[in-house]
This record gives sequence, structure tokens and C-alpha cells, in this order.
Amino acid sequence: MEKNITSFEEYKTEYAKSINAPEQFWEGKANNFTWQKKWDTVLQWDFTKPEVKWFEGGKLNITENCLDRHLEQRGNQTAIKWIANNPNEQSRRLSYKKLHTEVCKFANVLKNNGVKKGDRICLYMPMVPELVIAVLACARIGAVHSVVFAGFSAKALADRINDATCNILITADGGFRGAKITALKDISDEAMKNTSSIEKCIVLERTKSKIVMQKGRDVWWHNEMQKASAGCAIEIMDSEDPLFILYTSGSTGKPKGIQHSTAGYMVYTEYSFRNVFQYTEGDVYWCTADIGWITGHSYIVYGPLLSGATTLIFEGIPTYPDAGRFWQIVEENKVNIFYTAPTAIRALEAKGMEFVNPYDLSSLKILGTVGEPINEDAWHWYGSEIGKDNCPIVDTWWQTETGGIMISNLAGVTPSKPTFATLPLPGIQPCLVDEKGNEILGNSVEGRLCIKYPWPSIARTIYGNHKRFKDTYFSVFANKYFTGDGALHDENGMYRITGRVDDVLIVSGHNLGTAEIESAMDQHKNVCETAIVGYPHPIKGNGIYAYVICHNTPENSDSLRKEINDLVTKQVGAIAKADKIQFVNGLPKTRSGKIMRRILRKIAAGESDNLGDISTLLDPTVVEEIKITAQ
Repeated sequence: MEKNITSFEEYKTEYAKSINAPEQFWEGKANNFTWQKKWDTVLQWDFTKPEVKWFEGGKLNITENCLDRHLEQRGNQTAIKWIANNPNEQSRRLSYKKLHTEVCKFANVLKNNGVKKGDRICLYMPMVPELVIAVLACARIGAVHSVVFAGFSAKALADRINDATCNILITADGGFRGAKITALKDISDEAMKNTSSIEKCIVLERTKSKIVMQKGRDVWWHNEMQKASAGCAIEIMDSEDPLFILYTSGSTGKPKGIQHSTAGYMVYTEYSFRNVFQYTEGDVYWCTADIGWITGHSYIVYGPLLSGATTLIFEGIPTYPDAGRFWQIVEENKVNIFYTAPTAIRALEAKGMEFVNPYDLSSLKILGTVGEPINEDAWHWYGSEIGKDNCPIVDTWWQTETGGIMISNLAGVTPSKPTFATLPLPGIQPCLVDEKGNEILGNSVEGRLCIKYPWPSIARTIYGNHKRFKDTYFSVFANKYFTGDGALHDENGMYRITGRVDDVLIVSGHNLGTAEIESAMDQHKNVCETAIVGYPHPIKGNGIYAYVICHNTPENSDSLRKEINDLVTKQVGAIAKADKIQFVNGLPKTRSGKIMRRILRKIAAGESDNLGDISTLLDPTVVEEIKITAQ
């Protein structure tokens, strides 16, 4: 195994190599893996088409690199430690040897049910080891996996099955999530009424819920596994063969099936996992994301297993049975590396230290955040109360489309700065451009964030719609991948993500990033979370509308509004003061934790009668409450 970057000087040397000779740099990283045949060319690319090919001509299988190559040295080491939703249920441990056997058996189950190389397989499952087993089994036989988060509705599931014409659906009778059971098979049945491609539905028994099994279509996981042999040879894949499709929300409302390839994704996720988290042999690593999102794919499954790590998987939620659950798990499993979302950090901070103090968190070495920019208050709380001022925090910026972490400090190795993602990883060439696409050079500048050179884990297309892929990511600015995010570059060359570019407000001719205003407001001791949107203003063009969740109901709303705006004036400037502040109990969020600002903008603009589809929100009832109390 290649050694990690261990100093800032080494990072600078490695980064310079990666920019000056990128093909040579990534060829060196690729040589760390098992190949059936080495590549003919390292990289071919043309962003105008767009077309990117890494390690073309290479032959491999990613599961050989996740599993088989570890068996001799670490066959008995824990690959997966699984913690159940219910704290009284026995946890499970799968060694690399056991995981390899289970993956081979389930790969044979898939073959026995007619799956061939290139077939698309939909997985709609709870956070259990069998989800990882199914993902890797697909990859072992060359089937393309499409994991759909097990909180999506029947319609959302059907849409994703139909878009990829999946012929197998893998689900469970139900899933535990906190005090609730999600009726996954019932939802799957409803979805399959509106799909024509599903030939078989494989059902895992998890909750022992009463379900209907359709003869000829539905089969039980455990019955199929009993019939399957434990040996399964790898399917030899081309480097550029698709590995998976993962759906992300599009601005049009139609989900985009982001398609990732095999070899480039493998090389980049392993490299980024090891270096960002400074993983060392024997560390216990825990990412709290769901495998239904890209974070789960790259940093629960592939990155850790490619690195030979122990990856912890948790079925439940951070507040069940109480808000100390995360910290209890950290103590009991001696977790060393902990990676979670700012939303979870803020929610747990709001619950108070009474849920943190009982637990010994001394095993923690490294903390991480993902999914959205973290505000300064949460960053400091996380570092001091969870990390005990002893753990570097990696604030990672990346996207479903990028496949892996793009901009982040390397834990304890490169500098960190609150609210800043900081520096690009080796091989990543970011730039800031103005609205016309001209590159903005130098430091202390702000603009739209683009990437001007391909990296190995870049998405290859939108499944079945390459034109949409080109239009969305490569047509806005010539010969660059446009991230859709704004960023600023400070005097030391560090990057801070300021939010989606459509979340940048032009107020009286000034560009204001919503994340910056939100971060200022969040520093008020009674503010839990905020969301800023623009609304039509007769003088400024755009007014600033703030939706604010408080820790405690304000005794004097007007007084609190003034205190919040005073903070904004102090942190950002008077130009950034909110014109309207609405106190709310919740925000409309997707199941991955992203705020649906489109809905908030419409309510702020007085267009609440035309909000579009809100069924995919985590809690659609929040919207009605916001509408009723809107100013």
C-alpha cells in the first residue's frame, strides 16, 4: 500500500507533480492496484464533447481490489462492523474473508436470476451489510448498480427504475429507522406497478413485516443464498465500463442518472480516502451517510475497502433512542475517524452537552464534514466538544458528479480554516471565473468554481442523455467543468464554497453568497439554522429573506431580528442585512439534507400557490407551516 502524504511540504511537492505531469502522476497511483491487463493510454479527453477516458485498454475488476487482494494479509481483519438501529440488537462483524464469501454467493444468486454483464440492478434497501454485499456482487459480475435511498417514495423509485430500465430490484420486507419501520416491500410493490422492466425482485428479511410475495417474480434473499455456491470468478471489465448509476436531483425536476466508470473511480476514491482522512492501518472509520448517496458509495464502501480499512455502518439515526447515540457508538467501537454532515452536527449541538458528556470520545483522531458548507459556530463546537481540541476537522467539498473529494485539507497535514474547504487535492485543478467565463486570477477573489482538467473519478455521462450532461456541466463555460457553485479564494489561496451560484444574490449591485450570511446569523446563540433566499425588492432588485430556526422560542421577535442583523452587519456588512426574517420550526429538506431553496424563494416572493412537487421532501408538512407564517 502506498504511503500517505505526511507533511505540508510533501503535499506541495505532490500537487506540483500532479499538475505538471498529470498522466505520469495518476499512472503511478494506478500501479498500486491489481490489473488483469495494464492500460494502453493513461488519459484521453475532450471537454467540448465531453469525453474523458482514463486507463483505456486496461482490464480489471474493482471487487478483486476491494476484497481478493486483501485476503492473504488481512483475511481475518474486520471489513465491516455493523451497528443496528436498536441498541439492544447484536452488532455484526464481517471479516474480509467472510465478506468475500458473501459477495461471491450473492453474485451467483444474481447470475441464477438471469443477471448478465451490463444489466442495471436497482437496490432499495436499509443500511445493513447485505446492501454492501449486493453492491459488490453487482460489480463482481459486471452489472451496473443503481442504489436508491430507502426513504424515497414509490414514484421516485419507479422513475429511477424506468430511466435505467433495471431488470432486477433488490429490497427488504422493511427497514428500521429510529422508532419507525419503513415498508420497503410495499413501496417496491407500488413502484413495480408502474415499471415494465423488472423481472425479479429479491427480498431480504429484516423487520419480519407481513408482506405479499408475487409468485414467479419475488424471491427471498435467504432462500436464494442457500442455493448459491461460494465461488465466483470476477468478470473482467474494461477500465471505462460503467460501475454504477446514482441519481441526483436536477433543476428541471427530472432526476439525473450520474454514471461513473470503473478504473478511474477506483484509483481516485482509494487515494482521496487515505490522504484526506490520513487513514492508517488498524483505524476504525465511521461515515454516517447513507449508501444511497455518493458519500456512502465512495466513503463507506469503495474507498475504505480498497484501502483495507474497517468501515463501520450504522442502520439508525443520530437521535434514537436519544441524542447521545452517535457518541455511544464512538465509545463502544473506539472509532478513530468520524465523518458526518453539518446538519447532524447542528442538530446534536442543539440537544445540549448532556448527551455528549457521558461518553468517552478519546479514541477520536480525525473529524470530517460533508454535504454542505459548515458554519463557524458548528465547526468550533464540533472541534472543541467532540474532538476535545485534539482532532483536525476535514471540511470536504465534492459532488455526486465528481465521485470523490476535490477540495479539502488533509487531516493534520495541510492547514485548516473554519468554513473553508481549503486546498485542492493533488490532481485537481480548480479555477474561478466571472459570469462570462474569464478566469479570475490571483488571491482574495470570488467567482464561479470550475475545474479545468479531468481527474480520474469524474462522471462520464448522464445515463441515456449525454446531451444533458454536456449542457449542464460543460456548456456554461468553454472547456471547463462547471460545478454550479460559487467560491472565494482567500489571500493564502484557500477556497471557501459560498453556495450554489443560483443562491448568490445580487443586492444593490453587490454579489452576496447566501452561505456567508447564513454563517453570520448562525453565530447568534439562539440561532440553530438559517436559510437565505432572494425575493423581488422594488429598490435593491433583490431583497434578502431569512428563514431562521431558533433553539428557543424568542420572547421578543423584533429584538431577536435586530440582534441577528447586527451580527450580519458585523460579520459581512450592512449591505447583507436581511430585509425580512421569518422564524420557522423546520426547513424543506431533501432526504440527503439539502435545503430546497426553490420552495423558499417562491414563498418569499408570494408565489406559494405554485410550489411544484414537494413529495420527495423529508417532511412536506414543513412547507404548509412556513406558508402560513410567511411575512
